[in-house]
Amino acid sequence: MNQRPDAPPILFLSHGAPPLADDQRWTQELAGWSDTFAKPKDILMISAHWENAPVSLSATVQKNELVYDFWGFDQKYYDVRYDAPMAPELANEVERLTSAHGHHVQRDESRGLDHGAYVPLKEMFPEADVPVVQMSMPTLDPTGLFELGKSLAPLRERGTLIVGSGFTTHNLRWFNPAGGPDSTPPSASSEFDHWAEEAMARGDVDSILDYLHKAPAAREAHPRSEHWAPLYVALGAAYASGGIDAKTAIDGFWFGLSKRSWTLS
Repeated sequence: MNQRPDAPPILFLSHGAPPLADDQRWTQELAGWSDTFAKPKDILMISAHWENAPVSLSATVQKNELVYDFWGFDQKYYDVRYDAPMAPELANEVERLTSAHGHHVQRDESRGLDHGAYVPLKEMFPEADVPVVQMSMPTLDPTGLFELGKSLAPLRERGTLIVGSGFTTHNLRWFNPAGGPDSTPPSASSEFDHWAEEAMARGDVDSILDYLHKAPAAREAHPRSEHWAPLYVALGAAYASGGIDAKTAIDGFWFGLSKRSWTLS
C-alpha cells in the first residue's frame, strides 16, 4: 500500500498505571512524542485492558464515564476526567473493515475509555479534542491479532491514529513502590527490553509473534500476554500500510517495568 506522506503514524505505547500522571519525566516524554506528528482526525485505541470477543467498540451514541479499572489508589485518580468527543464515523469504518475480514463486530454503548486509553491520551492530547473509539482484543493469539491489525491499515488514509496501548514488560511482582520509579530493573525486564528493541529495529515480525520461544525471560516479562498483545494489532496495521519502520520514541524503566514505546510506521 502506498501511504500518503501526511498519514498519522501507528504507535505502540507503554501506558503506565494511573500514577503515571505524577511522573514528570514520563508525562513530558508522552507530550513531546505527540508533538512530533500532526493532530490526527481521530484515534483508535487498542488497550491491554479490554479483552472481549467478538470485536467490540466503545460507546459512540452517548458519553459514558471512564472505566476506572483499578483498585486501591488515592481518590484523585478516580476523579480524573477525559471528555474526548466520540467517534461514530471511525467506529463505522472499523466495523466495515473488520467485518470484511470475517469479524463480527458489536457495539458496547455502555463502555467508556479504560485507563489504558485515557491515561496516555490525557498526556498526549490534553485538550481532549480528538475523537476516540476503543476496540477490544477478541483474542490474545498473536497471529489472530496481527491479521486483525492488517485489516485496519486503511484507517491511516482517512487520518486515523492507531494506538496499541500495553507495556513492554509487565510483571507486577517486580513493582516495588519503596524502590522508587527509577530503581534498577530486574535482569529479566532489561533482557526482554533489549531483545524487543533489537527485534523491532529489524522488523522481525516472526520473532515478535513467537516471542515465547524467541525472547529471553519471556514468561517472566509477561506472565500473561495481554500487555504485549496490543503490539500485534499495531504491527499488523503497520505491516499492511507500507511496512514496519520501528523507531523507539520512549525508553527506560518505571518501577522495574520497561516503558519502551515505538512509532511503527
